[in-house]
Amino acid sequence: MKEFVENKLKLKRKVLVVDDGAVERKLLKDMLEEHYEVLLAEDGKQALQIIKDNYNTLSLILLDLIMPEMDGYEVLSIIGKDETMCRIPVIVLTADDSAEVKSLRMGAADFIQKPYNVPEVIFARIDRIIQLYENNTLVSATKDDPLTGLLTKEYFINYVEMIDHYAPEKDFDIIVLDVNKFHLINEIHGHVYGNRILKELGVCIQKYVDNKGGVACRSNGDTFILCVPHQSNPNELLWEIHVHLKDHLKDVSTRIRMGVYSHSDRHVDVEKRVDWALLACNSIKGNYGASIAYYDAIMHEREAYDEKLLHDLESALEEDQFIVFYQPKYFIQEDRPRLISAEALIRWKHPELGMINPSLFIPVLEQNGLIQKLDKYIWKTAAEQVAAWREKFGRSVPVSVNVSRIDLLEPNFVENITHIVREAGLTPNDYILEVTESVYTDNSDGIIDIVKQLRSLGFRIEMDDFGSGYSSLNMISSLPFDTLKLDIGFVRHIHENPKDYKMVEIILQIARLLNVKVVAEGVEYEEQHELLKKAGVDIIQGYYYSKPVDAETFEIFIKTS
Repeated sequence: MKEFVENKLKLKRKVLVVDDGAVERKLLKDMLEEHYEVLLAEDGKQALQIIKDNYNTLSLILLDLIMPEMDGYEVLSIIGKDETMCRIPVIVLTADDSAEVKSLRMGAADFIQKPYNVPEVIFARIDRIIQLYENNTLVSATKDDPLTGLLTKEYFINYVEMIDHYAPEKDFDIIVLDVNKFHLINEIHGHVYGNRILKELGVCIQKYVDNKGGVACRSNGDTFILCVPHQSNPNELLWEIHVHLKDHLKDVSTRIRMGVYSHSDRHVDVEKRVDWALLACNSIKGNYGASIAYYDAIMHEREAYDEKLLHDLESALEEDQFIVFYQPKYFIQEDRPRLISAEALIRWKHPELGMINPSLFIPVLEQNGLIQKLDKYIWKTAAEQVAAWREKFGRSVPVSVNVSRIDLLEPNFVENITHIVREAGLTPNDYILEVTESVYTDNSDGIIDIVKQLRSLGFRIEMDDFGSGYSSLNMISSLPFDTLKLDIGFVRHIHENPKDYKMVEIILQIARLLNVKVVAEGVEYEEQHELLKKAGVDIIQGYYYSKPVDAETFEIFIKTS
């Protein structure tokens, strides 16, 4: 800091000399002004005014104790009670040895004895105190979160490590708090109101940890972490937060979820303990019936399982452990069902864990930003398989592949998918891209432009899970797609619930107005099949015809179609 201020900024630090003796003031001024900008005050009142005017730029106060009107002790007392002035270090000047202890107890940083016989000692003490306080200020700036006043995460980790060291016998919990859908609060009420909620949460959490004998930090955004002595009833904290937000912001709608790593293991590093509490917290994300989740043995096993999947991903891709299965789609509005296409679905045949269901590994890859690697593997494998069938059977069986929002927003997505198709010797007409309805509602203009570009190249677009998203009818009419794929929720109970059947009829009317075909997936029973055919659904996919099968088994459907 000294090098930065003096050498780079070319500035002199300000030092205030407070002494009622004119000779002493001049002596100190002459001694210091080569290295410091020196301000002078001849009594306590004058000194306080100069401090108030210069508190942002003042680096040090040299304060005589014995002065008329207002002595140095009174000045020290006033400075110590003011939260802005108390940050400025004070060195006391006096010839009274007995005053040293009293002044230090009142907040003085150091003591210089009169007369000033050795200037080098004065310089050394002034320089040391200024540097010490500047360094402490920097530490304080990084120690506290500027919005809430809680610790930053880095300092929280340090404090918990100190607790581990000095109180190893005590039982502590790690708690993670998160605000449900905080981004919506910012969008609806604005960032100013969102920040007010975070500040009040900080006040409430600080009061709680102070009472319990713990520490807390704001980790990032709307996430808070606490380390507190083991609590038998953590609901107490949630209730205190609810009451506090209601009293201070008239807010009763903000919901907090809590993850608890109870009786935290001191042999596990602090970061890992926090991760486990966060895992518990995230396990109830979107579950509005639950406010608290505990990290337990089941979560631990699942986390170890997920970590193994992530670790093994690269070798799985290299060793072709992933197998693309195909589920047939049949056109049913003819006398006999006709194989019209298939959907590519991934399976993982792990050498140790056996056949892994995609519901276990796909969310893990998505959460860790690795799903695109698998997507590209599926696209390439499916394209090559379509080409192989065409060569073997003399006909094209188009295959649909799933494309996520992340995929579509990748800068070179259109070029990459087109290259995969061309390299396999196919045309875009042999390839169907399934895009979920919800993808269109996020960054809709950018997504729509990309999908339009894909359609102009000849790719067919299937809107997947239609009815599960938030698209308005007005928006649907402007979206680019060729086929609607009903959300499985409409199909599952269509043979039992007349309302589901009526909803399907309404969607089919919309599809006819838009001149697009309709696919129903998840069809298992003949009653479902007949009702969907009667309603006018064009294409059926589901266990009624076949479960997803490997490429070799799928060839039976091609031969018999």
